Amino acid sequence: MITLEDVARRAGVSLATASRVLNGSTRQVGETMRRRVEAAAAELGYRTNVAAQTLARGASNVIGLVVHDLVDPYFAAIADGAMRAAAEQGHMVMVGTTYRDPDREIAYVSTLSAQRVRAVLLAGSRVDDPAITGRLRRELDRYRASGGQVASVGQDLLGVATVAPANREGAAALARALAGLGHRRFAVLAGPAHLITAADRHAGFAAELAALGAPPPQVIHGPFDRNGGYTAIETLDPRVTCVFAVNDVMAVGALARLRERGVVVPDDLSVAGFDDIATLRDLTPPLSTVRLPLAEMGSRAVELALAGESAVIPVAGEVVLRESARKLR
Repeated sequence: MITLEDVARRAGVSLATASRVLNGSTRQVGETMRRRVEAAAAELGYRTNVAAQTLARGASNVIGLVVHDLVDPYFAAIADGAMRAAAEQGHMVMVGTTYRDPDREIAYVSTLSAQRVRAVLLAGSRVDDPAITGRLRRELDRYRASGGQVASVGQDLLGVATVAPANREGAAALARALAGLGHRRFAVLAGPAHLITAADRHAGFAAELAALGAPPPQVIHGPFDRNGGYTAIETLDPRVTCVFAVNDVMAVGALARLRERGVVVPDDLSVAGFDDIATLRDLTPPLSTVRLPLAEMGSRAVELALAGESAVIPVAGEVVLRESARKLR
């Protein structure tokens, strides 16, 4: 049986520090040290016997939500939907941010499992790494074997109830709509190649362009955030008439850099994104995109987890053409 001493030894910390991290102490532990302890616990499969603490804290009414980046409006909207749905059923939501670190995500699941939360929700893309996915699946399996319930928002790769956005199909529909405006020279701000959401959206868009007989798009990889879109503009092919960013925050960054360079959208260049985050309402010009019901996705994940269901719920996107994409004469 793995003990707290084993975890402390693996992490290279004192027993007291390991206890503070894993047993819910209110005393603060530095972020670097906390991550070492959580990672060691995950590697060893450590479980704290905290039944009495759980009852005292009312943790049976707690749902753990793990997201990649809470600053990203995509995840903020999902979290909002999850919190509202949980509150309606008398539950509280505790949110953890992975900052797109897969090891941190696994450590969060281990910690939430040790705290005996009622359910765990995971929101965000999987990475194209079977070893990492396998480790996360094993951690989730251990949690479920102890009575926990799990749901995810993203790809159906974890063997749990999943709310699965139709990323390829939504991007393909957007490609058809933009080609219908007369565009043939495209660039795709494709995000990281290893991120499955980004890869699926890129693939769906490019495949539809090929089916329509359009030339292959220019593909620019980079971070899956505003800075990724901002810097991608520096290598944009001047022949491109329309840019597709695989998420809206990248499109926002691209618009900012285009504005600095004196490029007028959509007169000089059309731009589109994906997700329809709430902040798009404040953009000028308004951004064309693929709308996903983000808050509803978070709410549905809560419902699936609390019901103990194992269904996969596909979520279709809706193409929304706004002033950022113009029809070519």
